Amino acid sequence: MAISSSSWELPLVAVCQVTSTPDKQENFKTCAELVREAARLGACLAFLPEAFDFIARDPAETLHLSEPLGGNLLGKYTQLARECGLWLSLGGFHERGQDWEQTQKIYNCHVLLNDKGSVVATYRKTHLCDVEIPGQGPMHESDSTIPGPSLESPVSTPAGKIGLAICYDMRFPELSLALAQAGAEILTYPSAFGSVTGPAHWEVLLRARAIETQCYVVAAAQCGRHHEKRASYGHSMVVDPWGTVVARCPEGPGLCLARIDLRYLRQLRQHLPVFQHRRPDLYGSLGHPPS
Repeated sequence: MAISSSSWELPLVAVCQVTSTPDKQENFKTCAELVREAARLGACLAFLPEAFDFIARDPAETLHLSEPLGGNLLGKYTQLARECGLWLSLGGFHERGQDWEQTQKIYNCHVLLNDKGSVVATYRKTHLCDVEIPGQGPMHESDSTIPGPSLESPVSTPAGKIGLAICYDMRFPELSLALAQAGAEILTYPSAFGSVTGPAHWEVLLRARAIETQCYVVAAAQCGRHHEKRASYGHSMVVDPWGTVVARCPEGPGLCLARIDLRYLRQLRQHLPVFQHRRPDLYGSLGHPPS
């Protein structure tokens, strides 16, 4: 039996950068092309950004365009994962919960699909972005979104154990520490980061999360102008557990690739055993595993 070279190579992941608009069909076409390209290039897992499905102009349009997890759009992605034979991190789906008619609100749901197209994990964004940044336009995510009730335990994938988060979550190191102590080797922050906070905070926060948890950090991002009211920073990247940026997307829609080296991660954790040096006696349960 001929052994293909890929069987001993490190797993390859693809990070997709897109400019979502209110046009769901067009957005799907763009994302599907990138996922197919990722599969052609040999990736075992492709990451799509927050709001890969659409970015609407206002809460009413958001509600109108949203779908349940069992809806048509997710059906198309399960088919795509199966057809391409790779795992998909769908970084932030506008999910109509069962109570959406009463609440008139949705969840921001990170969905992980395996290569058979099955949903293996769902994480509903727990930290909602309600901020007023001068020069960036106000963000009131809670106007249209319900915060998720819990963290999701890290999930074993062909690239390593993934801890799921979304965008604004990266500002809360407690969440990343909890995921790392529950076994995460890769943290992922699919995002639609603003154009003012982006240059100031994006890379430094992602690198900090990687260094303090000794995890790979994968951040697929929205880029460019979505409609007249909104634009995103882009700069999708992969950071290794040492804090080095090992892959970056160029400007505009496209993808970048990175190899995940878990042996390197384990060596690093041995050389610099910060998790053994923690002092929960001083700062309580911060960063203890999720119960």
